[in-house]
Amino acid sequence: MSATVSDADRAVVLPGIVLGVGLGGFADGILLHQLLQWHHMLSSTNHDRVGVRYYDPHTVSGLEMNTVWDGIFHVVCWLAVLLGLALLHARVTENRRAVWTSRVLWGWIVAGWGVFNLVEGLLDHQILGIHHVHGGPHQAWWDAGFLVLGGLLLLGGHALQRGTSGRR
Repeated sequence: MSATVSDADRAVVLPGIVLGVGLGGFADGILLHQLLQWHHMLSSTNHDRVGVRYYDPHTVSGLEMNTVWDGIFHVVCWLAVLLGLALLHARVTENRRAVWTSRVLWGWIVAGWGVFNLVEGLLDHQILGIHHVHGGPHQAWWDAGFLVLGGLLLLGGHALQRGTSGRR
């Protein structure tokens, strides 16, 4: 393995991270908000640290408002994916088809997912307290697990792309 990083490898760092952030957000929103229904964007605002009005997700009107904010969250994820694709298209001008099989790109996408978990977990769960991974008596453990998963994704993605420097 080469110790130097090629220009082609550097070109996919930012697009990969941005794609990972958007895709990680989609995974969170689809799995935790919609399928498991563990939380919504404003489901813990009765105990938040910023004074956001509480919209009880167990009432129709509260669920409607939480669903609107979940939708806004998904729009942001969608825009991140579009931005990541646009950056990738602009930066990779040769052999575009091969980049999709590159462990370098996928490593940065996985790392970007880890960045999403860490930022979202620290900001929304810890600092703002607007929602938690799974509310209830063990929510601190669920929130900690989300952060640990984010760290593992970041480290794993970094290791995946680093182990392939110079190879497509």
